Amino acid sequence: MKTRGMADVRRMVRAQTRWTIMLVLAMAVGAGSASIAAAAPFAYEEMTVRQLQAGYADETYTAEEVVEAYLARIAQYEPSYNAFTFMNEDALEEARAYDLLRESGETPGALAGVPIVIKEAVDVAGFPTTFGWAPLSEELGGISLMPERDAPVVARLKAAGAIILGKTNIPAFSADGTRASSSWDGDTYNAVDRSLAPGASSSGTAMSVSGNFAMLGIAEETGGSIQNPAAAQALVGIKPTFGLVPNAGVVPLAGSTRDVIGTHARTVYDAALMLDVIAGYSVEDAKTLAAIGNMPRGGYTSKLNKSELYGKRVGLYGPGWREQELTAETQELYDRAIRELERQGATVVTDPFAGTGFAAFVEEAGSVGLESMIYDMEQYLKRLGPSAAIGSVEELIEMTGETPSLFERYEESLKDPGAYPDLTNFTAVRTKYLAYIGDVMDKHRLDALVFPQMFKETPQLDSEDRIGATTVSEINIAGVPLVTVPAGYYESGSPFALAFFGRMWSEAELLGMAYDYEQATKLRKAPVLVEVSGE
Repeated sequence: MKTRGMADVRRMVRAQTRWTIMLVLAMAVGAGSASIAAAAPFAYEEMTVRQLQAGYADETYTAEEVVEAYLARIAQYEPSYNAFTFMNEDALEEARAYDLLRESGETPGALAGVPIVIKEAVDVAGFPTTFGWAPLSEELGGISLMPERDAPVVARLKAAGAIILGKTNIPAFSADGTRASSSWDGDTYNAVDRSLAPGASSSGTAMSVSGNFAMLGIAEETGGSIQNPAAAQALVGIKPTFGLVPNAGVVPLAGSTRDVIGTHARTVYDAALMLDVIAGYSVEDAKTLAAIGNMPRGGYTSKLNKSELYGKRVGLYGPGWREQELTAETQELYDRAIRELERQGATVVTDPFAGTGFAAFVEEAGSVGLESMIYDMEQYLKRLGPSAAIGSVEELIEMTGETPSLFERYEESLKDPGAYPDLTNFTAVRTKYLAYIGDVMDKHRLDALVFPQMFKETPQLDSEDRIGATTVSEINIAGVPLVTVPAGYYESGSPFALAFFGRMWSEAELLGMAYDYEQATKLRKAPVLVEVSGE
């Protein structure tokens, strides 16, 4: 007897599904007087991918019951956190399909049955793409922009068996590193503390993963949008080397120069596992040719062990990198982290960029790379397919009746959006950045740089203060990888994070060191979600 294929299995369960998921999603808390209630226990809280897969293997649980539990949790707390723009109405159907395939003996994919979320800026066939921008929100009377096919990273995740629960909220055009206030869907709240800024632009993904709405999430960064929300919500975030992960099918800010797709997870292992699935060459993205020969043979989990820091030399934050002092409490937390690194056998090197002129060069060079924005947007819109409501930058402006404010800086490019931009200056700046980093690491024989991800604690959501990252936009312009790891909490309860970064293509080594630190300290605490009514 032939093993049933996925399409056949889906047809078997499709008829049973839609009413069930709609029932689950209808469980949201009703309006009432202003109040806050503590979270109820969640059976899968902080569960890792390995634990979930072990449970599937020994039939402790099914994908259907796991997904149903996550959907119930989302229905209960989503009104208080606003992480999602769209939910996947087929999630339960897909979970049942994977259960049937597993029962039939078919080998599951690397993320089979794992509930995940996708950042709003990333195309998922069948879901509207709104850019977080009101004129493209059908819900607000705007134009519905529907991509015909998945972004390559989404196709890879589906092939690996991941179950997409929904798409997550972002600020308009992903153009904020602190909060999602400019989104047509309104603010997303921080899972750790609703009063804190959530970090952006991957606000909804970070909240979903940190708040146990999903196990893993796809994030994306031009200037801090993976690392900022990961640090603000006590997560592991991987900002990969530019060109390691295809970014075709992703709403661009700087698709040709700086944009990267990465992962949010609660553990280093889970983040590395997701990177294994999405990384590597894609015919849809010529930039990823550079990844060939630069990926670890054993995958991104290959160096995860509890002695990876032993004998390593790591450089520390100082004025040679940036003339920005840490706040007193940040310095205390960083000093503790340095001692923890040393206890694991690492040798630390104070301010290795001192005397190099790096900090002055950063100021002089400015923020470069967005020169490709109009060209990249034109290519993105063309990829949506012939049936999409908008297929060019000209049509975007004409049909919405608005010229996005981000475009105004590049008015000359709007005359011919298909013309490739002059990236001579950007290329020169990136080359100089890489030379600085390479020279410093060579001179001090460094294996990595380990900085506090922010020089101050996360600001309040209702303030006008911005997140104070120590690595944006240096890391993005250079194109080098970075991994955030939870490293404690301020007295206020705001998370503190370390950023491990280094040479291009060094993700496996950085993840190994980050894993060693994580396992030695285990400083992440599961957020306690609250229900807020009457707002």
